[in-house]
Amino acid sequence: MLGVLVVGSVWSCEKAGVNPPNIVLVVSDDQGYGDVGVHGNTAIHTPNMDALHLQSTRLTDFHVSPTCAPTRAALMTGRYANRTGVWHTIAGRSLLNDDEVTLAEVLKQNGYATGMFGKWHLGDNYPFRPEDNGFEEVVSHLGGGVGQQHDYWNNDYFDDVYYHNGKPQQYKGYCTDVWFDLAIEFIDGKKKKNEPFFTYISTNAPHGPFYVEDEYMERYKGNPDVANPAFYGMITNLDENLGRLMTYLDENELSENTIFIFMTDNGSAAGFKYGKGGLAASGYNAGMRGGKGTEYEGGHRVPFFIRWPKGGVKAGVDIQDLTAHVDIMPTLLEMAGVESVSELSWDGVSLMKRLLNKQVGLADRVIVTDSQRKEFPEKWRKSATMQDKWRLVNGNALYKIDDDPGQQKDVKNDYPDKFKELTMAYDAWWNSIQEDIQRVPRFPLCPIEEPVTLLRAHDLHLYEERGFNSVPWNSKLMRQGFKTDGYYTVSIPESGDYRFELFRWPPEAQAAIGAEVPPRPAVTGTTVETLPAGVALPVETASIEIADQHLDKKVDPTAQTVSFELSLEQGDTELRTLFAEAEGDPYAAFYVRVTKI
Repeated sequence: MLGVLVVGSVWSCEKAGVNPPNIVLVVSDDQGYGDVGVHGNTAIHTPNMDALHLQSTRLTDFHVSPTCAPTRAALMTGRYANRTGVWHTIAGRSLLNDDEVTLAEVLKQNGYATGMFGKWHLGDNYPFRPEDNGFEEVVSHLGGGVGQQHDYWNNDYFDDVYYHNGKPQQYKGYCTDVWFDLAIEFIDGKKKKNEPFFTYISTNAPHGPFYVEDEYMERYKGNPDVANPAFYGMITNLDENLGRLMTYLDENELSENTIFIFMTDNGSAAGFKYGKGGLAASGYNAGMRGGKGTEYEGGHRVPFFIRWPKGGVKAGVDIQDLTAHVDIMPTLLEMAGVESVSELSWDGVSLMKRLLNKQVGLADRVIVTDSQRKEFPEKWRKSATMQDKWRLVNGNALYKIDDDPGQQKDVKNDYPDKFKELTMAYDAWWNSIQEDIQRVPRFPLCPIEEPVTLLRAHDLHLYEERGFNSVPWNSKLMRQGFKTDGYYTVSIPESGDYRFELFRWPPEAQAAIGAEVPPRPAVTGTTVETLPAGVALPVETASIEIADQHLDKKVDPTAQTVSFELSLEQGDTELRTLFAEAEGDPYAAFYVRVTKI
């Protein structure tokens, strides 16, 4: 069966049984299938992941999207990321459509306490934030990682400022330690109140920059089988925290009735170095071709361990059926025992019966994954259409991975019927998403839920036809003065007068438009390096375009902002804000703060 438009359900507030299971979902960032010891990697030290593997049922052919945000969108909705508005990690295409129904929303409606700690990466403004999508307790960095443009200025993984339910707050310690500390604290509070909980721990590690205490990196230095010692060090630290959480659950008699899942969001970012045919020349990638961002197996096949002793999920079992991120929401809702009341279209299916060995395999289903990373998706772009052990890649190559796990031999001429079948399946999937991909998420300016709206260039829709393909998405690019051009898609909830303030530097930096900012220092005893001083840009004028209005103004380089005031009518529109120097083309302002006057 084609894994498209499978009918699932919206859920009522009734539960089957008096002791619904708790749910802990741990998702690491950029850790591939081969970046776990038990998967054959003899160089990496992951004793707690290995122990969890032994205690779990494993989905050994489990697939996600090739990059961060799309996986998270599919995981939270049970729907292909392209349907939800999320097919990129930047450029206005990492924002979850505000009418999507999330796993956290349904669980919260059914009496679960919901907490999210770490990386969200589906939007940092209303209505895209985790607190707008079912999570009642949130501590997170912003953007796609610590140190990215959305994130608090000068965060470096240690003693950072994160956002507690939308408000900045400083936390002591290393980022991964902080996420697990807070998750354990959250669980402990719910245990004392006898409330079922859904705890989503989404670590930014081991995503780059590869910052970790030296002690974790040292064990890997000088090992020719290790491609990046700091990357492995971050995973070993994560493993320690995973073990700490597992011990807490054991000691507090929570393990038996907690659905505990460990998975990752895409293929390995730094666990191997590429060689011939996309295979690992050094490091380890479990014999697969490709890594993060690719359409090949190593880009989207990831670890998935699930443990639930009381529910009958057995330890030490491998399920080799083709499964995916879109299956997790329907699976967890069925496991939680919530009752169906009306129909909702999912792309995934519940795996509960399969996990409990009450259902035969899923050999005929088709799953599609792709990596678009453009303003609008393109047919066949960086795609894998999967069925059992077949992989149709980019619509022009067919691989049989049980015979060829490294995807080196195209067999479409040997199996023309299978090639045709999977081509037709992709065509059906592609046709099914056409209406969805025309939708554009919009930032409401100054709604009641977020009276001050701060927009970042990270979320600009880019003028690709003019060669603009990226944004100043991290602090290094910000410091270099990376220039781009594009526009924000916005809505005006209420007619009235609005003030727009354009920034070169983030508001918390309190730096003038024309100023150089000081270097960010290294952190002793860690791999955190010094970031150079941020360059001063000789901005002379600024301009704004919105709702058929255009204003220009000279810039005072000693001021932190340049401000415009406009009267706007309610409705949808586009916003473009620009800086200009004496020479060269104008470029997008780096930040825009909007308030209603």
